[in-house]
Amino acid sequence: MNKNNILVTGAAGFIGSNFVEYFIKKYPEYNIVILDKLTYAGNMDNLEKIIDKITFIQGDICDYQFVKELFVKNNINGVIHFAAESHVDNSIKNPFIFTQTNVIGTHTLLEVAKQIWKEGSKNKFVHISTDEVYGTLKEEGFFTETTPINPNSPYSASKASSDLIARAYFETYKMNVSITNCSNNYGPYQHNEKLIPHMIKLALNNEKLPVYGDGRNIRDWLYVEDHCEAIDLVYHKGQAGQRYNIGGHNEKRNIDIVKLILKSLGKSEDLIEFVEDRKGHDYRYAIDPTKIRRELNWEPKTKFEDGIVTTINWYINNKKWLD
Repeated sequence: MNKNNILVTGAAGFIGSNFVEYFIKKYPEYNIVILDKLTYAGNMDNLEKIIDKITFIQGDICDYQFVKELFVKNNINGVIHFAAESHVDNSIKNPFIFTQTNVIGTHTLLEVAKQIWKEGSKNKFVHISTDEVYGTLKEEGFFTETTPINPNSPYSASKASSDLIARAYFETYKMNVSITNCSNNYGPYQHNEKLIPHMIKLALNNEKLPVYGDGRNIRDWLYVEDHCEAIDLVYHKGQAGQRYNIGGHNEKRNIDIVKLILKSLGKSEDLIEFVEDRKGHDYRYAIDPTKIRRELNWEPKTKFEDGIVTTINWYINNKKWLD
């Protein structure tokens, strides 16, 4: 019996597809089953390099009976859960779908795993979350694993809720659940609604680049492959019931990211257009990754100055992802 039948949800999306490509290369003996609903953010092209090495199933993580049958048929004994609605602007416009997917979907997966794996199982469930569950920071300080949960958008509230459900399944049912909270990812395959690919697309088309407020909001940027390595470590070595913050210590103002993209593409800063700020726009995110460094020996390898050049060049050479 294969003890490495791993379900990866949401792997036709940005981080999930990067992770599966990384995971397959490192563990070719693993049997990877991908479950993705293929909403607008899911793209089968993201999986074209590995499609013959995985089992792909289209479906909804909120469908309990469907998920249960998938677990049984594929003898699932590990879960890495990426699937989520993730765009803050969309959550402001249509919050209900975020509660449905992020909360009910996560709960469904946990409940199915609990029912099939039985209490005391060592089978691993890694829940992938975000630093946005902590709310916002001022000029000083960092998010740690003990920072109180304090979400400010429907998106972050739905992720915070799913984090707490995951934690409850460890506390109540002793499931082998770990939670990861990452900072802003960047790199290949990211949907063009996100800041970096969106600004690259607009700049290449000589269109105006809309920047919320004064552009001084700060994010901690993490290259996606570094994130994949961290998740790998959490899956194999992370302690049950523990939360791990994953960040790159690359704090950048949004306006500086936009200016860097324009400079890299040889475009004028006259393309920048400041627009009305997003509702409830968090000022600053910054992660302290000391715990995962100390306990799992993880270090981000990619300097932002290198990663952003690699990312911009990738989108220039793969313009279909911008369309």
